[in-house]
Amino acid sequence: MLYNEIMNSDSEARPYRKAERARQEQETRLRITEAAVELHRTVGPANTTMTELAELAGVSRATVYNHFPSEFELFMACSTHWATQNPFPDPSRWAAIEAPSERLVSALKELYRWYRLKEDMLGNVFRDIPVVLPLAEVMGQLWSPYEEAMVQTLAAGWADRKAEVEELEAMLRLVLDFNTWRILTDSGLSHGRAAELAARMVIGAAGA
Repeated sequence: MLYNEIMNSDSEARPYRKAERARQEQETRLRITEAAVELHRTVGPANTTMTELAELAGVSRATVYNHFPSEFELFMACSTHWATQNPFPDPSRWAAIEAPSERLVSALKELYRWYRLKEDMLGNVFRDIPVVLPLAEVMGQLWSPYEEAMVQTLAAGWADRKAEVEELEAMLRLVLDFNTWRILTDSGLSHGRAAELAARMVIGAAGA
């Protein structure tokens, strides 16, 4: 009888222990991810070491590697978490503006304002892409499709001929680029004036 009671008790406790272990593992993973976000924001991905990451997260280096066996997995988790906390401007809202020039100005003002607010993280990430291959791979999966969605949304209604469309899309990629925004605002322009100037360049190139 006592044996049966002990076995039943253990059977009931086992799912609880497994659930508790899973919760702790999830919390540890989140702590590492948030530590990576903070280090990438302050010093950049290229300057973040596993030792610093482990110390900030309050875990061992081995624990970091257990949760993120590769840099790609770490960067993907970090980028996805940051993007969830800092939503990108939504191109679908811009699509509701019928006039292409008005749509472009509105979009650039929103995007440039967002760039200003997120400059610390975005500046470090775009700076380090050329020297951190796993980061480039992650951004190729996360940022490149977003950039393409912006281009296609803003290109609608401007041109029909292939050569004109190609030139227009090239100009849009230029003015949508984070470094273009930085150059314009580092010249002393507010994000609003920078957006209007960038829009005028595209409108002039499109002959609109």
